[in-house]
Amino acid sequence: MENHNQEHRRRPRYKGTHPRSYKEKYKELQPEKYPETVEKVIQKGSTPVGMHISICVNEILEILRIKPGEKGLDATLGYGGHTLKMLECLDHQGHIYALDVDSLEMAKTKKRLEDLGYGPDMLTVLQMNFAYVDKVAAQAGPFDFVLADLGVSSMQIDNPDRGFSYKTEGPLDLRLNPEKGISAAERLRDITREELQGMLTENADEPYAAEIARAVTSEIKKGNEISTTTRLRQVIENALSFLPARDRKEAVKKSCQRTFQALRIDINQEYEVLDQFMEKLPDALAPGGRAAILTFHSGEDRIVKKAFKRLKQAGIYGEIADEVIRPSAEECARNSRARSAKLRWAVKA
Repeated sequence: MENHNQEHRRRPRYKGTHPRSYKEKYKELQPEKYPETVEKVIQKGSTPVGMHISICVNEILEILRIKPGEKGLDATLGYGGHTLKMLECLDHQGHIYALDVDSLEMAKTKKRLEDLGYGPDMLTVLQMNFAYVDKVAAQAGPFDFVLADLGVSSMQIDNPDRGFSYKTEGPLDLRLNPEKGISAAERLRDITREELQGMLTENADEPYAAEIARAVTSEIKKGNEISTTTRLRQVIENALSFLPARDRKEAVKKSCQRTFQALRIDINQEYEVLDQFMEKLPDALAPGGRAAILTFHSGEDRIVKKAFKRLKQAGIYGEIADEVIRPSAEECARNSRARSAKLRWAVKA
């Protein structure tokens, strides 16, 4: 018998053109159902939540020159935007292997690409850190083309439960794979002032590294745990309270961005992983194989640039990018997250 006492639940109301809370942005989180809303958000130069706009797509395809029948590797699957364009170039002939450490987003992306007609005959998705590119290459390689997009995907940044952004309240986590390792909050629990200062300088070129390190470690010594994103932001704000009022707001914003970046790099061991990848990459490529790497801050770009240069001098790469490639002004206007991107490439001898 039907239960008439059941409370009638109304559909949530979409709050204006720009709802504040992550869960209220349900139209952006379902791009296939609400394409007009998604396009409006993109036109404003923002990225819809739950979505990631791929960067330098045309430039990457120009570098990789993918031909039907080739075999490739997307070392960082993410939302799958680059992967989709590379699959289209293969024209249902050839295969792409794709890696990701984020089990949450990986399953969604795999399903999205399957629904577009790219099943296991064309695409193999593996939950694996790209530092193990040698293992994939031993089974499936060598590859005609390899792409690594080192940016944190927008889906991770926008979801407050992941703790990647200082702008919204959430647990201070910052792990790319939430099932492994320790969170940023746990890392801060027993870090020394010197160690934190070094981390902020090395991973983010933070000009106020000493002040922030002092403020964070003295809070923890007092027994005040820094376990949320907004709590860390507050501590950074207090640390920079000595700055003149007119400069403070912008300085706090930039220091928050850099501090979160430095912590994320540290707990995910991003530099160590990239070093390993750069060393193993040549063996994963077929002769004449092409690699494109997209970086988002100077520390990553330095590692890529030095490795390409050294391996070209050793005769392992025949050609490398002389100059870094930057996204166009139009792309940066449409997607503000493209502004810090730098693209480099190499061709195996």
